[in-house]
Amino acid sequence: MPATKAYAAQSAESPIAPFEINRREPGLHDVLFEVIFCGICHTDIHMSRGHIPGCMFPMVPGHEVVGKVTQVGSAVTRHKVGDIVGVGCMVDSCRTCCECQAGEEHFCEAGMVGTYNALERDGKTPTFGGYSKRMTVDENFVLKISTKLDPAAAAPLLCAGITTYSPLKHWKVGKGSKVGVIGLGGLGHMAVKLAAAMGADVTVLSTSDGKRADAARLGAKNFAVTKDPETFGRLANHFDLIISTVSGGINYDAYVSLLKRDGTLVMLGVPDGPMEVNVFGLLMKRKSVSASLIGGIRETQEMLDFCAEHGIVSDIEMIAIDKVNEAYERILKSDVRYRFVIDMATLN
Repeated sequence: MPATKAYAAQSAESPIAPFEINRREPGLHDVLFEVIFCGICHTDIHMSRGHIPGCMFPMVPGHEVVGKVTQVGSAVTRHKVGDIVGVGCMVDSCRTCCECQAGEEHFCEAGMVGTYNALERDGKTPTFGGYSKRMTVDENFVLKISTKLDPAAAAPLLCAGITTYSPLKHWKVGKGSKVGVIGLGGLGHMAVKLAAAMGADVTVLSTSDGKRADAARLGAKNFAVTKDPETFGRLANHFDLIISTVSGGINYDAYVSLLKRDGTLVMLGVPDGPMEVNVFGLLMKRKSVSASLIGGIRETQEMLDFCAEHGIVSDIEMIAIDKVNEAYERILKSDVRYRFVIDMATLN
């Protein structure tokens, strides 16, 4: 296959810039697709700047990938030429361990194969992500994107969508559930949309009043400013589930106090250091603090189908590929509502 145009970081100190990579010819079970849109995740910044141990360069980021199928292997049954498809945070797993057999490939005991910054199952071929013209991926890790969804705005569903959908499903959010969402950013705005569509009574917990109108538009029934000293007293023992989408340090005990009996605080954002939680605040009402990753392929497809049924996509700002470094800086300043998506037609 001819070299594939892409954008890559050559090192942790390098900007994202034009690069060429090789993609494999489709095997029996492979799907080859032209990338048409790719969302930008905060993880792309962490990885490309070497903030996470084990980063491999050159690195082509991008794990919110939507494309159009151009070729399939002779044994492929799930997808056909012309389909609009998606690839999220992983492109393979061992497929045989108990986690994979349970449809929880992201917890694969051998380690899932990341869409980028990873090695294929052969242990030597690097994976490259969606900041590229085309991808070849095993059909079992390629997802169907409904024609009901705007493909550009659906791209962030492949990471931000499943990252928030999975804990909502796991903790059985439904009609009448009281859900708090800490932070109204790329993850938070999806948590609000999804929880509201599931029938939950959603409250956005924010440090300022600036996004109150957005929260209501996205489906939140309530909005609480956490810098207001009255907030924590007023909402004590109120929530069944609180989803934290922020990475910065917060007073975890204060948020635990907002949980009902058997309520759970779920961490999606990763703090810079260890968490400190007073166990006494947990044991009095059997409360829990937990965390959640993404979801397996089966659950990710379920999420996409749920979004198609309810008309849910991300709020996006479209950019050209040559604006990706500028977008990174704006993300670090929280200057996007709420997710950047790259129009890959601009990669020439």
